[in-house]
Formats: sequence, C-alpha cells, structure tokens
Amino acid sequence: MMTQDSWLSCEKTAILQGGFLLANRLCQPASLSALQKEDWSKVGHPILQAVREICGQERGSCLSSVRWKKKIICVLWSKLLGKESEEDMEIGWRENPFFSLQNSLPDINRIVLFELVKLTGFSQIYVQLLLCLPSAHLSAELGELVQHVTRNSTEEDVRVLLEVWWELWKGRWGRQEEDDLDKVFTNRWTSLTNTTGLSPQAAKRFKSDPETSTSSSSTTDVLSILFHALEEMKEHLSTSDLCYRALTNCLDSLYTSHLIDQAIILPAEVQLQSLTSTVTVRKRHAGIEKFDLVQVISEARSDLKAAHTPSLFKPCGMTLMQALQTVSQLTQAWEKRGLLEMTDSGDPSDLTRRLKNSLTRVLESLEERSMSETMNEGERQTLNNVQSTLRGLFVSLSFPDTESNAGEMAHIAVAIINHRLEGFQDFTMLFATELSWSLSMEEWISCLERNKNAFQRKDIVMKLVSTLIAKCQMDSEVEHCRKLKDIIVNIFAELPLTEKNTTLAEMLTCSKRGLQGSLPLAVMEGFSEELNMTFNCIIQGGSVQNNLSLAVAAIARVAFQNPEATLRRCCHLAVVNHGAHSLLSNILQQLSGLRGGAPGCTEGTGSSAGSLLCSCLQDTAMTKLSSAKEEDQFLHFLVALMQPSISESLERGQSFLHPEEVVCAFVLPHLSPSSGYSTCSLELCLRLLHSAFSLESQDPSPHWVMNCSPFPLLYVLCQILNEGCRCWELPVEGAPCHLSTESKEMLVTVLTALGKVVGREVASAPNTWSRALFWLYNKVEALDWTVRFHLKVVWGDHFKNEVPSSLLAVCELPEQEWSGLKLAQYGQGTGLLAWMECCALSDEVQNTMLTSLALDQHRPDDVNMFSKGLLVAVTQTLPWCTVAEWGRLLRAMRELLRSGRLHVPYSLEYVDFLPLLDLRPFSGELRLSVLLLRVLQLLCGSSCKDWLPGQGWAHVGLLYASAMREVIDSLRGKLSPSSSNTSPKDSKHVQVMMPGGQCESLFLCALEILTHYEAVLATHPSSSSHLEIENTRHFFTTITDNLESAEMKAVLHQKIAQLSSSG
Repeated sequence: MMTQDSWLSCEKTAILQGGFLLANRLCQPASLSALQKEDWSKVGHPILQAVREICGQERGSCLSSVRWKKKIICVLWSKLLGKESEEDMEIGWRENPFFSLQNSLPDINRIVLFELVKLTGFSQIYVQLLLCLPSAHLSAELGELVQHVTRNSTEEDVRVLLEVWWELWKGRWGRQEEDDLDKVFTNRWTSLTNTTGLSPQAAKRFKSDPETSTSSSSTTDVLSILFHALEEMKEHLSTSDLCYRALTNCLDSLYTSHLIDQAIILPAEVQLQSLTSTVTVRKRHAGIEKFDLVQVISEARSDLKAAHTPSLFKPCGMTLMQALQTVSQLTQAWEKRGLLEMTDSGDPSDLTRRLKNSLTRVLESLEERSMSETMNEGERQTLNNVQSTLRGLFVSLSFPDTESNAGEMAHIAVAIINHRLEGFQDFTMLFATELSWSLSMEEWISCLERNKNAFQRKDIVMKLVSTLIAKCQMDSEVEHCRKLKDIIVNIFAELPLTEKNTTLAEMLTCSKRGLQGSLPLAVMEGFSEELNMTFNCIIQGGSVQNNLSLAVAAIARVAFQNPEATLRRCCHLAVVNHGAHSLLSNILQQLSGLRGGAPGCTEGTGSSAGSLLCSCLQDTAMTKLSSAKEEDQFLHFLVALMQPSISESLERGQSFLHPEEVVCAFVLPHLSPSSGYSTCSLELCLRLLHSAFSLESQDPSPHWVMNCSPFPLLYVLCQILNEGCRCWELPVEGAPCHLSTESKEMLVTVLTALGKVVGREVASAPNTWSRALFWLYNKVEALDWTVRFHLKVVWGDHFKNEVPSSLLAVCELPEQEWSGLKLAQYGQGTGLLAWMECCALSDEVQNTMLTSLALDQHRPDDVNMFSKGLLVAVTQTLPWCTVAEWGRLLRAMRELLRSGRLHVPYSLEYVDFLPLLDLRPFSGELRLSVLLLRVLQLLCGSSCKDWLPGQGWAHVGLLYASAMREVIDSLRGKLSPSSSNTSPKDSKHVQVMMPGGQCESLFLCALEILTHYEAVLATHPSSSSHLEIENTRHFFTTITDNLESAEMKAVLHQKIAQLSSSG
C-alpha cells in the first residue's frame, strides 16, 4: 500500500509535469526548448502556478517546501546539462536519480530555469547548487545567468543578480550543512563531466560583443563578471533600495576580496548590537504580521559574517583600483539621477544602514592602505578621487546610528541561544555577565535552565559564579539565588573532566571554600547533607570502573561547592574506613584541579606552600591517627597520591601529591631529635621519606629533594641515627625515647637513598653545593664516626673515609682514601671492634675490610689471637646491630671461617651424646654455631649480663634465632639424621643462659628445630637407636627444666616427649 509521503510525492510530480506540459502547449508551434525571454510572460504562468502549488501546500512543512524547491531546480538543471552534453540515454536511466522525473517533462532551455529562479525567489537555492560546482564551471554557469539578466533587463533581473551575488558571497556560511540533494547534484555534474567531456567552455553560452569582450581571466573571475554585469545594467536601477543594495554588494565584495586576508572577529557585544539594530529596523518596516524573528536574526548574522570574512572567490581579472573606479562611476551615475538621496533621514532602512557600515569599513581600510603602501602618482590620484566620492556618499547618509538598549539586546540573545542559531556560543558569555542585568531574574534564569548545555564551558561557568555572587550581594531573592546556584552546579557537572579540573583549580584560587565561601548560608542550605550522601554512596558503591567514573563526577560536584570540606572528608574517610584509602586516592588522581598550589617549601620554615590538600592531611594526621591501623591507612593514602598518574586529568608521570609536598608538610617540621617526637611519629616520618624516595623521580635535574633543605635534612637524620647508637641506654627523664632498632634500619635505608640523590646533584654541580657540603661536614664532626660513614656517597672525593686509628692497625688501607681519628673510646686493642663495625655498615665497606685485613695465616699465634679478639668484638657489636647489619656480620664471619682466618675449635660440650661422625662436610656451620654459642656465653656471663634491658635481650635473641635458622637451612641435606641434634641443643642452651629465659624468638626457633628433628626421625626411623634417641630426649629435657617460663617449659616438654614416639 502506498504511503502518504509517496502519494504526496507522486501528486506533486504530476502537478509539476502538468504545468510544464501546459506551458509547452502554449508555446506551439514552437516549444519550451526554443523559448525567448520576452515570450516567458505568455507561457510561464502554468509553470509558476504549479511550482507555487507544490512548494506552498499546507500539508508540507517548511523544511519539506525548501526541499521541493531544491528538487525542482536540481531536476531542471540536470535536464539542461544532460541535453547540452548529449548524455547517452542508456547511461542516464541507470545513473541519473532524476531520470524518470526529468524525462516526464518537455525539453527546456536555460531561460525557463532562470525565469523560474527570478520569479519564485529561488536565488538562495540556485546558489547553493551553484556552489557545488568546481570554480571554473561555477564561473561559466554564472556567466549564463549574467547573459540572461543583461538582455532586455528589468528591475526583476537586477534584483535576482544582486540576490545571487550576495548569496555567493555569503557562501556556505549562509546555509545549513550539505544535504543529500547537494551530493546528488555534485555527483551528477561529475558524472557528466567525466563521461561526456563537459567543459566550462562547452557549458558556457555567454557571447559578448567584440567591442566589450574581456580577457580569459575576467570571464572566469566571479568578481569581474558581477561588476561588469552591474555596469551594463546600471541604467535599469530605478529605486534607491536597489542602488543601496548594489553599492553595498560592490563595497563588501571588493573589501573581502582585496582589502582583508583573514576573518575579522567582532566582539560578541558589537555583533549583538549590530544584530539588534538590524532586527529593530526590519521589524519597524516589515510589521509584526510578516516578521519572523529567528529568520531575520539568521539572515542578519549571515550578512554580518560575509562582510567580515575573506571571499571564497579570489580576484584574478579585476584589480582593486578597477573595482574602486567601477564603484565610483556607479555612485556618480546614480547620484546624478537622484537615486542616492535619503527620503527620511530619521527612519533609515536596513539597506541604508548596511551601505553606511560598508562605506565605513572600506574608507578606513583605504586610509590605512594609502599610508602604508607605495603608489605611483596615477594610482594615488585615482584613490583620492574614489575616496572623495565615497566620503561624499557617506556624508549624504547622515542619520544617527540606531541605539540598541540592553533589554532588546538581551531578548535577541535569548532568541539566538534558544534556537541554537549559528554562532550562539559567541553570546553565551555575554548573556552570563552583562546581559544578566538586562532581563528580569525569572527570564534570565529560565533561559539558563532551558539551555544549560549551551553554557557548558569552563570560562562561562566561572562568569556565572561571579554573576551569582554579585546578585546575592544585591539582596536578590534567596529562592532565585538558590535556583541559580543549582543550575550553575548542574552545568558544571556536565563539563568534560578536563574542564572540570580547570574550573576547580580556578575556584581554588578564588576561595578554598568554593561557592560556600562566597554565598550566603541560606543559598547553600542543604550542602552538608549532599556532602554526606555523596560520600556514603561512594564508600558503599566500591571501586568498579563504572562506579569510579560516577564517583569522580559526584566528588567533583561537591568539591565545586566547597573544595576544603570535600578534601577534609576524603582525608577523614581514607583514615577511618578500612580500605577506603585506595578508592579515594583513585578518585583524587582524576581530579587534578584540587591539587591547589604548586609544590614547594616555604623558605625558612620548611612547611608546605599553598596546598589545600596538604593542609587537610595535616589536620587529619593531628586529630585522627589514634591507632597503628589508621596510621597505616594514612601512609598508604599518601603513597597512593604520590604515585605517578596515568589518568587523563594529569600529565603522564605527574602525581596528584608531589613527594616534595609530603616531605615539606609531614617530615621537615617534625623530624628532629629535639622536636619531642614519639617513636610512632618518627617511624611515620621515616616511612614517608622511604616511600617518597622509592618513587622514580619524573622531574629533570635537579631532583625535587634539593628544594627540601637536603643538607639540614641529612644532618637531622644523622643526629637521629647517632642517638640510635645508644638505643639500649635508659633515656634521661624528659628526653625523647631512643631510636628503636627497627626504625634504625629504615633510617639507614632512607639516609642512604637521600645521600645517593644529593651526591649525584653535588657531583653534577660541585660549585653550586660546595658551601652546603662543607657546612654539613662541619656539623657532623661531633657525631659518631659510623654515622658519618653513611655520608660517603655525599662526600664523593671531597673528603677521606675517617675511621678510628686503631682500625688502621689491623687493616692495610690506602692513605689517600682513609685517615685515622684519635677517639677516646677506641684505644689500643679496639681495632677489631672498629673492623666489625665497618663490616656491618654496607656490603661495599665489608668487602674492603675483608680484603684489607692484615693477618698472617702462617703464624698460628696470630690467628689464635685474632680469633679471640674477634669473639670479643662480635660480643660488643651484636646487641646494637639491626637485622640487616647482623646479616652482614654473619656473612663476614662465614668468609673468615671459609678462608681459615678465623679459628673455632670443635670443643662441643655435647660430644658424649654424638655418635662418631665425619664433621668436615658441615664444619663451617658447626664452627659458626659454636662461635655464636661462645658469643652468647660471653654476653650472658656475669661481666656482661647487666649491659642490656629486657628489650635489648629480646633483640639479641631475635638476631641469634635468625642466625640459627640460617645454619639449619644450610645444614639441611648435609647432615645425617643422627647428627641433627647439635643446633637445637645450642639454641636451647642459649635460651637457658639468656637473662629472664623467656626470649620468644629463641623459643620459636627451638620449636622449629625440634619439629625438623622430629620429621627427620619419622622419615628415617633406623638412623638412630632407641638408646640414642632416649639420651637425646633426656638431654633436651634436662636443659628445658632450667627455663623460668612455665608455659614455654610445658610446650617444649610436650614436643620433646614426641621425639621418643617418633623413634
């Protein structure tokens, strides 16, 4: 069944066909293909009536009407082109989409097409299709039109020429985007050109008289064609309006073709004033009934743009002087006929206004050109004459400029924005600011609300905020202000993320409290509830990617209203909500606009400069960190924010919170032995420093830490490390606690990392940092020599390695790199103590100590003395070692045992309980085990047992237990089951010797070893006799009985009892 649209199309086609057939019959005995211009009035009426009926039917919409106009012109023009190019019918019916319709019409010539365009007002449609052609063909087709209108000219011919002229100059700015009919017509033209060889010369039928023939360039120059046509038709202009329009076209054409080379961008306010003046004048002359505001604004906007944009048609046949002379001649001719005299200076028409504006632009431009360019005498005289003529015309147009009041301008802006007319974006900023006072509050807010998406630009949002603040200060109604605030927030919420961040950053520069800091409380009512609800939804929603995007948008929305409150809530929840720190850090990484001030330290104070986030984090650290768990979350939150970002809102590699900010805000003000830090806060400072240095720096040299007072920071860290050397001494009353061994290990790591960074910067610019380097050297002279050794990476080659002089007695070290210090606590015989302390400092120094040790292994007495001295040195060093330092000492002792420089006899107290064994495969492990036993015997002896407090003995037990685990791991696979009981006896013996006897580390170590021993017996039950197992069990029980802790004793007894059942 045929649809209504198809039926209408068939009906309209029939009407069109009928009109043309009737007109063709009226031409008999000739036909429409041979029609002359003067005969159109006799036969054209049926065609005009049919076209008007088709395009004016009430059933068709305005858009449908325009489409039918274009369709009719396309069909007729296509029919003409096919006939002129002698198109093959076999090709046409397959490729020509207009084939059926155009072949149902009688043959026509161009007079039919041009008269139809002229008498139906289809000039705009005709130009739209004309612009689809290549430039050479366009000129040829325009020539055809000019030939038609210049023969037997009437005012209608002049009018259509001027309409086509100006539509050409408006070009594609005066129309919508290319539609499908444009594309079909372009393809049709291209097809005919390619298949039939249609050329501009073949298409052109304009034959001028020999006396008036022009050059080849002038026949293809659009400007030249139009100017010559107007010259030829100048006697046929009989009204002032036509003369004004013609001169305006001429002036604007030569201005845009010769006098400007780039578009002139008028300020939005100037554009709006011009549009308002045009609308006011046209409304006054047209009357309310015939006035279409949107159409008038669109046309005026198009005219304005065309007059200020370089022409599409570059002049090639007419110079500027020739064009000016033509304009001057036309002006003089029409002035003589009295056609340029204003009839009513108090009520100028729109055409008069346009001519006056065009004269202003051309005269100003000519004045500038006459002063800047070199001309010959003839050219200057011509220019002066033209300027004189144009000035005279300008003076004759003596009417005051139409004043546009702000209210009218505001209403025009509303219409432009409401209908999204071309260039509406240019007026949104003006509407958001100056025009906001020209309308009632209700009208202005209503337009904003209807057109929120038109105002989605970061600079407009901030202008709207300024307008809102101003209106609140003018005592506007609270309800209106609250509604306006909500609209602005909604507009902000729809911005792209990058523009949101830019807006947030600008908002922070105005007020850290955002809108809430600038608006009355009544306007911001309900914000606290919105803030709470936002974070509740985010915490409950989790971190799925879709939810993350929504969460970022929600946080941005509340941050726009109050950045400070939003960041404080983020920091609070990141600490107190388990796992929330990860989600919240991901959100903040997307909102780079909340970063605030640039990273840095305020000179002299070491505090953070200008970062709102740092301020909120500091408040959180002071008030919310009440447990180790919260401190951990706080640390992880900071570390996550310091991570280089891969989000769109930050440049790649940039972090939301710069490590420099963290160090300045959370480390420098608090990291000092005299600052009264607690162990917990000191550990937090060290962990932050460690995390900051662990991140790969994205900045070019110098490293960011060089902005954080690096040399004072090194000195403070050395001071704290120096205090750590006395970790087992009881602090003086009121003094801060000594550094724990755990914190000491992290401190050494941080100090080493910082030293390497500073050392690289010093090496790259020694002259820059020389004074600071010597300052640091002088400051650390009072500290322990082992502390100063950690700064070797900073000194580089500037200073030697300074060690106790006694060390040089046991080592052969080069004098150019090492120098001795006379230290009271390192007298004669302390060289091995210093040597062991050096071995604990670093792997590099340990290697140096091992290779430079002065010991003659061919002299047994020297080896014995060295071994005894080393035993004492290890005893003195062990309690103050960190886990890492103890690991280095163990490696040094193994190397000494392996190389034969350290002698430890097999004098085992438990030899009676061991079967006859070959101890050589595991002599190293046994010797180390015995050596450590001797160390612990000496340390637990009567002369040393008062050295350490309970925590110190627990630390010693921890280190010894770690050493015994290493020994057992090494023995696995080497020892037979029957000999695996040596180490548990050593560890149990040490546990009994230890003051207090309740060292948990040793207890756990003994359990592990007994479990291993039990597993070996279960796997190899025949490896030991029942008597051997019973003897072992009895011995273990005897030692365990000496433990003071009843709980430990009971557990070990139970474990030992299981050995007999395993056997």
